[in-house]
Amino acid sequence: MNNERIAIVGVGLTYPDATTPGEFWENVLAGRRAFRRLPDVRMNRADYFSPNPEAPDRFYADRAAVLRDFSFDRISYKVAGSTYRATDTTHWLALDTASRALADAGFPEGAGLPHSTTGVVLGNSLTGEFSRANVMRLRWPYVRRTVGAALAAEGWGAEELSRFLRTLQEAYKAPFPEIDEDTLAGGLANTIAGRICNYFDLAGGGFTVDGACSSSLLSVVTAANALSERDLDVVLAGGVDLSIDPFEVIGFAKTGALATDEMKVYDKNSNGFWPGEGAGVIVLMRERDAIDSGARIYATITGWGVSSDGKGGMTRPEAAGHRLALERAYRKAGYGVETVSYFEGHGTGTALGDATEIEALSGARRDSGPDMDRAALGTIKGNIGHTKAAAGVAGLIKAALAVHHQVIPPVTGNTEPHPLLTEATATMYLPDDVALFPAGQEIRAGVSAMGFGGVNSHIAVERAAGAERRTTLDEATRKLV
Repeated sequence: MNNERIAIVGVGLTYPDATTPGEFWENVLAGRRAFRRLPDVRMNRADYFSPNPEAPDRFYADRAAVLRDFSFDRISYKVAGSTYRATDTTHWLALDTASRALADAGFPEGAGLPHSTTGVVLGNSLTGEFSRANVMRLRWPYVRRTVGAALAAEGWGAEELSRFLRTLQEAYKAPFPEIDEDTLAGGLANTIAGRICNYFDLAGGGFTVDGACSSSLLSVVTAANALSERDLDVVLAGGVDLSIDPFEVIGFAKTGALATDEMKVYDKNSNGFWPGEGAGVIVLMRERDAIDSGARIYATITGWGVSSDGKGGMTRPEAAGHRLALERAYRKAGYGVETVSYFEGHGTGTALGDATEIEALSGARRDSGPDMDRAALGTIKGNIGHTKAAAGVAGLIKAALAVHHQVIPPVTGNTEPHPLLTEATATMYLPDDVALFPAGQEIRAGVSAMGFGGVNSHIAVERAAGAERRTTLDEATRKLV
């Protein structure tokens, strides 16, 4: 088995209330939550909200973690105005976040990269809400026929109806950019990665992975495999998601996944999640190459595993399927799941999802050996909600920073621990305060993600080779620069 270790050498992120690793980490340690009322400019409350979960075409949870201050400097990136307007904002968010990841890794503006062997693999589903909205421009013929037929049935004359429809057409199309040569490429998911390759002149290949809410962690698995097989020397991996619109939010509402009350994670009263959005990109190299080049290493990826739930539900997780991903990840890592002190879980806060994940992790640890300390469990979703295609990499960044600082962060969004975490045979616990990794144990973490369709992914990480052990909280919690 190829046991190549993969180093995380750069981090770029744009999540609610955090645009740098330092801000992100400080929010995690402080337990800050980025939720606020979903702005009407994203989904008009009068059009779509109802407190009744059974109301058709409505959503019942009006809280979300949204980006507030993101702006893309198209002049700096030399992007024409027509291209900018025709392209979904996910492209620009991903490009800007990738640029900051490269700068963090010591490759500002791509300088110093092995361009022919640097690739980009990003997780994304459905591109973004902006391209979905802009397609409405092309639906005008349907709207014209429907409105025209209804008004004709009310007795409108041909001349009056024609005049009205011309006015309506102008008003209907006004918010949406005209379709031009940039529209198709600007509305596709794969071209998000391709745009990064284009801007930085990278020839290692750029493509998008869609595994629903497991997408960005699957992108890291794909990148790690390419580095292990020496197909590539550097990979930008991660995910981007800007999809807080009626299609996704009402869709989740109708599956019962949105929280009817406050969002809680791994809680006795877990009742669903609140949506989030953002982007996370990490720069990956083989560990030996990173060491040889003198790169700063946040953490090392030691193993990874992917599985599916087989005949399990399309939208509900299965413990057996997730355990298979765990087994594959730790077999590749070369150590047991029982040696891991911190797990960054998928943690959507749904009653079934939380219970299934706890069962899978606890069962895997319990079967690995009878004598072990309990491991800490947390999820970034308690801070920034469920960022869907960008969720897995957010959890990986959190885990990498935990390993880098050698600190187990407190859980956010839990009031009363889930019963599976309080029983006598429990193998995990929810940390309520900042703590050092246990003395005498390796500094290791595991990260999970699950997606619609039954896909599971897990990544094992540990302290970078040669990193000095920290012995005090004051030393370990110093601000990341």
